[in-house]
Amino acid sequence: MKASIDLDIGGTFTDCYLRAGDKFSYSKSPTTGYDLSVGFMNVIKSAAQEIDLPLREVIEHTDIIRYSTTVAMNNLIERKGPKLGFITTEGFEDITLIGKGAQWDDGASVLERLDMSLSVKPEPIIPREMIVGVKERVDYSGKILRPLDEDDFRDKLQYLVDNGARGFVVCLLWCFKNPEHELRIKSIIEEEYPDIYLGSMPVILSSEVNPKRFEYPRAMTTILNAYLHQSMAESLNGIGDELRDLGYEQSMLMVHNTGGMAEVFKTAAINTYNGGPVAGIIGSAHIAKLYGIKNAFTSDMGGTSFDIGMVIEGSTRFYQFKPILDRWMVNATMLESKSIGAGGGSLARVNPLFANRIEVGPQSAGSMPGPACYDRGGELPTVTDADVVLGYLNTENFHGGKMSLNKEKAREVIETHIAKPLGIDVEEAAYAVKKVVDGNMGNTIFKETALRGYDPKDFVLFSFGGGGAAHCCGYNLLAGMPKIITFPYSGVFCAFASSLMDITHFYEQSNHFQLLTPGEGKYFEGYDEFNQTVQNLQKRAIRDARGEGFNPDDLIFSLELEMKYGGQLNVKRTASPRIFLENEDDVRNLIEAFNKEYSEAYSPIGVYPEGGVTIESFMLRATLPLKKPQFEKYPLKGELSKAAIFGKRPAYWPELGGMKETNIYDLGLLECGNIVEGPAIIEAPDTTYVIPETHKFSIDEYRNGIFEKI
Repeated sequence: MKASIDLDIGGTFTDCYLRAGDKFSYSKSPTTGYDLSVGFMNVIKSAAQEIDLPLREVIEHTDIIRYSTTVAMNNLIERKGPKLGFITTEGFEDITLIGKGAQWDDGASVLERLDMSLSVKPEPIIPREMIVGVKERVDYSGKILRPLDEDDFRDKLQYLVDNGARGFVVCLLWCFKNPEHELRIKSIIEEEYPDIYLGSMPVILSSEVNPKRFEYPRAMTTILNAYLHQSMAESLNGIGDELRDLGYEQSMLMVHNTGGMAEVFKTAAINTYNGGPVAGIIGSAHIAKLYGIKNAFTSDMGGTSFDIGMVIEGSTRFYQFKPILDRWMVNATMLESKSIGAGGGSLARVNPLFANRIEVGPQSAGSMPGPACYDRGGELPTVTDADVVLGYLNTENFHGGKMSLNKEKAREVIETHIAKPLGIDVEEAAYAVKKVVDGNMGNTIFKETALRGYDPKDFVLFSFGGGGAAHCCGYNLLAGMPKIITFPYSGVFCAFASSLMDITHFYEQSNHFQLLTPGEGKYFEGYDEFNQTVQNLQKRAIRDARGEGFNPDDLIFSLELEMKYGGQLNVKRTASPRIFLENEDDVRNLIEAFNKEYSEAYSPIGVYPEGGVTIESFMLRATLPLKKPQFEKYPLKGELSKAAIFGKRPAYWPELGGMKETNIYDLGLLECGNIVEGPAIIEAPDTTYVIPETHKFSIDEYRNGIFEKI
């Protein structure tokens, strides 16, 4: 028996998808923030019990463990990192404090942007007194204009140490063109504080972490890596120790927000941000291919947030340009996913300042105390409380019977905070809460497609997360997509999706080339210099593959380039038709690929090769394909068994006049080909399917659920 384990460590729950031989199971367990290894092992044990296998046997036969986590970003939000010293070129000490002049806006909420009195710059991770400038200078071509003054630097190093620095971040001007001074600074620090001393401190160089242009985002990328590194390493080391004690001898792989995956100790902390939602997008792309779907829109409704992403023409290659992490702009490659504060725990309220308008989110009740119906001390209404009042959730068999819900408490908070202020009955108030949160989610989906120039009718909506199946018909009313696909492992979809990912590393380097000169239309001829940049990135990939114990000959390379037109600001990342350039035809084909992708992103009107075409940065993708689970097909049986109905209860259907007795189905008793027409409710251990009277729900040959309008 061979086994694989995929996990997603969230702020509230840790999700697990386990495959052992021809069996599989999935489970959820509370995340244990005080020690992640406890929740990590609990959820694996729970999943193993589902298929009647002991934990040790599963671990001993597991050949791969993959997981995503939010621990790094949680530590950033809570500001739990070490005290760092920042070393930069003299005269540029304030670069991280200025932050391109609009730092107050980066990561701010909509309300903070609208009300300037609420807008403030974030507290710097490294304060001004811990920043020093060193006497040195390198120009744009990598030429040394001013040698490093080593005596001056040693004095400033002593100053940082005396003021409590527990690590150093080095970011010098143009170091990505010539890292000589950064490397020498690291060498001096190691001479002064060698490994054998208790005072030995880590040194993080921007030329190694992010060898790209633009000093501010490069500096912040390096600072965040240094700031999060230690706490994350400590958290993950505990997990590794637990697994080794149980006989696990393989590498542990961590999901990256680039869309790839790598060995834990080859992972930079910043690459773990938003790993779960990114896994969901990658997994959705594989399932879309299975169905022959070109355009899919992913939607994940959890307890706190609603995460969305897009698959266009089968590709997930949509990146955030200069993404914001917390309040900081970074220069990192991240697949684009967006989140809004809409989930089961989102708080509902009446805003008397806006004509008693009902508002839902972004504030959340979290897991403690959680929604009022959890009976853990929550006193404010949430989306889950509204779903309980509407009869959609089974109060006696919630979360697969592991939890019961207090319906009276849910009614009380909805009545007190929503119904009475508006002068309406409790069920009507609860449905109004549902309509608002569904509207928020649907609006977000519609804007994300329409404002990019896509027609929502050309997409299939993938819905997952614990709340997705209950709300997808509601939020799709505004999204306007013709079909919704849900999954039997919906509640742990992001954990399952990591089983569909490959080991992938991304290597970046800024290098400027003029592919097409403006006016003259002369094509680039410096093939050797272009190819040398790619070869240098390939060498790094081969080195890392060997270090992780893989055969470099198995690597598959692809190249993407950040390109722009002369006189324009927009930079478009473009898939290069070839890894290396050999002749003018290769250059022409690359420019044509850029023209096509630019026109799709910014409209054909913006295409302007007459202004010239330049390359600004290189990104090499190195992929090691992994074996993926196969999706088994089952025979379709059309007839719906009456045994699948295990009860009735009142549920709220506004088109039918309010609360009506509704058939309740057990998902486990439905067979492929079965069709359930609304109104109906289908219960599963990790989610609930709410089918309004306007829709029908069917189980297809892959056991996935399909919502369609009648």
